[in-house]
Amino acid sequence: MDGPIERARLSYERAVFAGEVGGLAAAERELDKVEADLALARGRILHARFFDDRREEPRELELFERATRLYRTLGDAAGEAESVFWEGCFHQVVRSDPGRAVPLLEQAYELATAAGDPYTRSEALRHLGIADHAAGRLDSARERLEAAARQRREIGLPAGAAADQVGLIYIAAAQGRWDDAVALATEAYATAEACGAHRIMRQVTEARDHVMAQKVDHGETRDQRAP
Repeated sequence: MDGPIERARLSYERAVFAGEVGGLAAAERELDKVEADLALARGRILHARFFDDRREEPRELELFERATRLYRTLGDAAGEAESVFWEGCFHQVVRSDPGRAVPLLEQAYELATAAGDPYTRSEALRHLGIADHAAGRLDSARERLEAAARQRREIGLPAGAAADQVGLIYIAAAQGRWDDAVALATEAYATAEACGAHRIMRQVTEARDHVMAQKVDHGETRDQRAP
């Protein structure tokens, strides 16, 4: 198996037995990339666990920050964009600290745009939209979430687009755009169902129930149909 670990072993043997040290620097860089990728992957796993137990794991942020340092040293702009995004996501989702989160999310968006990374760019847009929504900047939140949903469709991530539409449902309701909210709920539920995104399906149902309740409060007719 000719992977970076095996190449590092061979570089070590050539250096020790033959005195050929020219390959050591390249081996170290390859191992730094492996370490960065592993730190990022482990951090994401810990972040996913947060959604089940809602307990902060301090190692999560440490792993993302370690990945950022390594990617930056390597000059890997796409990797740095992704790890910086996850730092921002940690502060936003786990610690509910928009003051720390938003600058990191903005930095991640800029890095991802420069690196031509549509996945991380769409993730950063989504979470910047969430920050706008929480701050009451509904027009900006709508613009960012709609852009994120479009980009996620373009890269083949329909479940992500449906997740973005959950936020758009609440925004439409807050702006009194009831028909838009119901249409978004119908589309998002169908999309999530088609790709087996059960958590998103539940979120869409909750959002649609919120819309129906708001319509009643505003004298609208309640629609009992499932999304």
